Amino acid sequence: MTPAARWAAAASVLDQFAAGEPAEKALTTWARKSRFAGSKDRAAIRDHVFDILRCWRSTAALGGGETGRARVLGRLRQTGVDPETVFTADGYALSALTDAERRAGRTPEGAEGLDLPDWLCDIFINELRDDAEAVSEALRHRASVFLRVNLLKADLPGAQQALLADGIETVPHPLSDTSLQVIDGARRIAQSDAYRSGLVELQDAASQAVVDALPLVSGMRCLDYCAGGGGKTLALAARLNGPVDAHDADPRRMSDLPARAARAGAEITRVDRPKGAYDLVLCDVPCSGSGSWRRAPEGKWRLTADGLAALHRTQAQILEDVAARVAADGWLAYATCSVLASENEAQIDAFLNRHPEWRCHDQRRFGLELGGDGFFIAILTRN
Repeated sequence: MTPAARWAAAASVLDQFAAGEPAEKALTTWARKSRFAGSKDRAAIRDHVFDILRCWRSTAALGGGETGRARVLGRLRQTGVDPETVFTADGYALSALTDAERRAGRTPEGAEGLDLPDWLCDIFINELRDDAEAVSEALRHRASVFLRVNLLKADLPGAQQALLADGIETVPHPLSDTSLQVIDGARRIAQSDAYRSGLVELQDAASQAVVDALPLVSGMRCLDYCAGGGGKTLALAARLNGPVDAHDADPRRMSDLPARAARAGAEITRVDRPKGAYDLVLCDVPCSGSGSWRRAPEGKWRLTADGLAALHRTQAQILEDVAARVAADGWLAYATCSVLASENEAQIDAFLNRHPEWRCHDQRRFGLELGGDGFFIAILTRN
């Protein structure tokens, strides 16, 4: 495919997203209908789509419309690419620009310029204050690719050498002593020997730092209560060099966990109904995901005020549920990948007000300015 044809394909996928179809599904559907497209074509189209999703409102403003075509025009203007080199009408390229399209477009302002829904922009400003603009700007750009070195099988230098043999260049990242930032060869990771043999796992550096912050002691009985795909479960098992129980309200989210655990050499037990008391319970609760919107920008546009309120209720209920599963001298760790205080500090304050027998031992934020996603963790224990 020509570069111009890739942009045309991206415009088509964006129209499907605007019609309500999930972005990944729209990309998959396009790929199945376009067998002529090679892996490099599919990767380039995916990059175009996600770059525009991160800047959904500003590209529409710059392009003078809400269609995929207009947003492609806006993105080209945003990045300093001459639109005439893309709207060529050659082959599978987008048709030539009209005079009206050349005149259309304006500079985005306010929430539009921050690429946030209006209602969410107000929350960002109220909760993040002076940091609102910087956080919003960070969310408009691609995230780095990080790997976690599996301490059950490798150390940092050994993993780096194994990755380099497969053409993947990495550097250590200061957020975690198990974290490697990929600086070249990211698309080779899934097929690399280092990945397939369990030396490394894909995991954001701040997500790794959340596990590093836990007060782990060898021999602890640990439960990952909201395990999902199991990234933190596997990191826990590696740090403990021992077994970890994994639970999720939707067990289907853990369907890949046994295979991942086997590859990593980790001892993970999936439990539908956790029993007994645990020395540590980690609950990485359902949240807005606002700290990881660089990776999953669709969430920024699908989230509603009612949806956020429902998440607040779920988070509070999970804290209530897991408190009873923590041993008398154990630890309750609450985590989110959110930048919003209403999902973080406010939830902890509310829980402590309801339960004065608990105290907060430590809480911290990992901001996007540190290089990883935006994460929050609070570690609670009984008085």
